[in-house]
Amino acid sequence: MGAALLSLALVQCKKQEPAPEAAQVQAGTQQPQAQQAQAPATVSDVLKAPRPRGGEYMGLYLVGKKVGYVFNDLGPVPGRADRVRSINELHFKAQVGARLSERVHREERIYEAQPGGRLVAFTIEQRGDGGTQTLVGTVSAGGMSVVRKRPGLPDETVNLPATTEVVEDADQVRVALLRQANVSGSWMDGTDLGTYKLSTTVQPAEERLISGVKVKVGKAVSVSDKEKVPITAWVAAEDGRLLELELGQTMKARSEPEQVAKSLEMVEVFGLTRVVLPRALPPEAQTIPGQVKLVMENLPERFQRDTYRQKYEAQPDGRVLVTLSARAPEPKRLAPRPLADPEGGDNLKSSIIVESDSPQIRELATQLVGSEKDAYTAAKKIVGWVAANLKKDYGASADRATDVLRQRKGDCTEHSLLTVSLLRASGIPARRVDGVIYMVNQDGVPALYWHEWVEAFVGEWTQLDPTFNQVVADATHFGVGREGNAEITPLIGALKVVEVK
Repeated sequence: MGAALLSLALVQCKKQEPAPEAAQVQAGTQQPQAQQAQAPATVSDVLKAPRPRGGEYMGLYLVGKKVGYVFNDLGPVPGRADRVRSINELHFKAQVGARLSERVHREERIYEAQPGGRLVAFTIEQRGDGGTQTLVGTVSAGGMSVVRKRPGLPDETVNLPATTEVVEDADQVRVALLRQANVSGSWMDGTDLGTYKLSTTVQPAEERLISGVKVKVGKAVSVSDKEKVPITAWVAAEDGRLLELELGQTMKARSEPEQVAKSLEMVEVFGLTRVVLPRALPPEAQTIPGQVKLVMENLPERFQRDTYRQKYEAQPDGRVLVTLSARAPEPKRLAPRPLADPEGGDNLKSSIIVESDSPQIRELATQLVGSEKDAYTAAKKIVGWVAANLKKDYGASADRATDVLRQRKGDCTEHSLLTVSLLRASGIPARRVDGVIYMVNQDGVPALYWHEWVEAFVGEWTQLDPTFNQVVADATHFGVGREGNAEITPLIGALKVVEVK
């Protein structure tokens, strides 16, 4: 359940037709009882764990401000005792700069009901920022077949490796608490359709004050290999209600009645999540080569990994001195394309998001790069084209590279996604970088704002920012994560800069 919420946070959805398996289930409710599928001799623990009937709503809070709500449910499929249906949906609504951003993302997954029952079908529906689409998937031991449906466009079929997700992974928290034992498994991410290891650890039970009454609660912590963000869940021991989910220190989901959960505040995300600086950064932070030093608080050790751009030095008071530097790649280290990925190949892969194997992406990459052999020169051509041809439109999102290419607008995530896709199509290993960048907004306050840019291997790793047409991302960029996942969540609203040197 926690992994489902985390994979949903900051994505979107459209409610259309059910997955093939779900359609069979609906038809099955009209069959005579004798013809309906029989329940397995034993059913999964996920069905034995207590939970609210009819599903449950939770308000979603970012830095104490309500930005959306979540609904989830799990139970036998009507008319199909041999099947289990899991529903998870997220509604996000907030002000992003001058625009209202709304996203809805709904997932319905169908599993076999016996212990270890496999995932057999799913429907992922998306609406709002990022585009409207439905992914209808069927799963077998040999792989997954996914049909992608978008308004006004022909359907596309994508064949992917099989997932190892099973029915217990649909709600590891309640399974672990029922068994009073840790649970390990896997989870198919609803955004990139990759499968990642997921594990849940049982914690000592606690007492919490709920509506003025002390209630005994079970506690468990889930972590996925993709996000690497511990998600703590508190579940009422008496009736299995999910009381709260905590994703880092600043994002929480709390159990609420439906009407309360759906009542949203109007929150301006940029101002809420920025890191205000004690003073403006010096000019040398924006030159190439350039450097700046910042003293930070609330930067966990796992983010303090020295790189060619970022160095960390622990201070006696628990703070950390971060040195950010930027320089162009060394000419003697530049290499011709195509290049091998020094990290094993993931930075050259095409995916349902990156789509570097798409004919449209490949055709444009060939036009932009031509016969240019030098990888860095080719990368600069791609960055320059994206910067010049994508309209900066904050809130006009697209979650697939071909959608970005078609709409030709977006914010930093769209600029970075299209750039990475074109780089990979050109034989240049590349990935997206999540972090913060220095800006002085209309209110005149110097601050670091959450941002995304690009890292490419051109003989050595280098960072580029297509949003601001920087062929060397300057030293005002502080990277803390990769590939648009949620590992940065614990830093939002918590990270502080107490001194600029």
